[in-house]
Amino acid sequence: MRIGRQEIWPPLMLAPMAGLTHSALRTTLLGFGGVGLLSTEMLSATRLPAENAQLSPYLVKTAEESPLSYQLLLADEKPVANACAALHRLGADVIDLNLGCPAPMVRKVGGGSCLMETPDRVRCIVASARKNTDLPLTAKIRLGETLDAEKLRDFCLMLAGEGIDMVTVHARLRGESFARTPHWDWVAKVKEWIDVPVVANGGIDSVASARRCLEQSGADGLMIGRAAARTPWLFASIAREIFGMETPEPEVCLPQVYRAFVTALVQRFLPERRLGRLKEFTHYFAKNYFFGHHLAAKVQASLTLEEAWERALEFFAENDPIAEGLSSPFGDVSAAADCNSQSPAPGIWL
Repeated sequence: MRIGRQEIWPPLMLAPMAGLTHSALRTTLLGFGGVGLLSTEMLSATRLPAENAQLSPYLVKTAEESPLSYQLLLADEKPVANACAALHRLGADVIDLNLGCPAPMVRKVGGGSCLMETPDRVRCIVASARKNTDLPLTAKIRLGETLDAEKLRDFCLMLAGEGIDMVTVHARLRGESFARTPHWDWVAKVKEWIDVPVVANGGIDSVASARRCLEQSGADGLMIGRAAARTPWLFASIAREIFGMETPEPEVCLPQVYRAFVTALVQRFLPERRLGRLKEFTHYFAKNYFFGHHLAAKVQASLTLEEAWERALEFFAENDPIAEGLSSPFGDVSAAADCNSQSPAPGIWL
């Protein structure tokens, strides 16, 4: 799949997720392979130009994290030019516009999914972004407030007409929970309406569901969100089973995967930025175990990263026989971890 000048193979993409889609998760996924396009979590277009790329947990990355899409959260076109300039300096491969986040905090300030209710404002945002960058420009949307084919068609045609190179459709309405079965057939409608690549998102958590989604949607690619944290090897499995990519069968040792994630946090993030991200990751990763809620609860109740690791070790010792001899993730701390917090990363909201 090609979006603008960027070739994506396999057509499997990581979804932007607040608190999850950061360097530690991205390199965990790369350890298994199969990811065609990585992503940051959503980044405030207003605050982005002032962020320190060496300290910000939203921007820190390793050289292997490529190609990488940066998602902008914004409410109007005013910050677009400066944000695009910042992303050029950061070496972004793709710029994505967040037009679908349903979080109340995002909608309160006029961003995310509420932008779909003001298409003229979105037109100005996209036009400004297209004017200020020649990078591939993508947009992530939901289906809207209701299943309204005419309204959705006009919105998608506007996006393509203003220069969007790819549209990702989270196949749920704004008010629908993650438990709701996605409307993958509506992604097929979007695919019929526009002539740029269309990617399906929502409810893809296995090879079987990925296959069903492609059959029902006819999408050019798939974007995977929460399942990336629960089963980081899922991309590799889908790439092999569906897209014929010659990736080896994933050899999964859950405690080792968890240790690799903790190690990445220790090596790349300031101390105060680690524990919260481990708790968020563990919420999903723990679902791999029958009694995983005990692991999630133990880590959630921890006051330090070291305590969380010790509690996780206790859980692994009781529930996973291959955890014996697991080495500590605290032996190799990079310079980034030694930095003080004199320049803390600002909040990510608008």
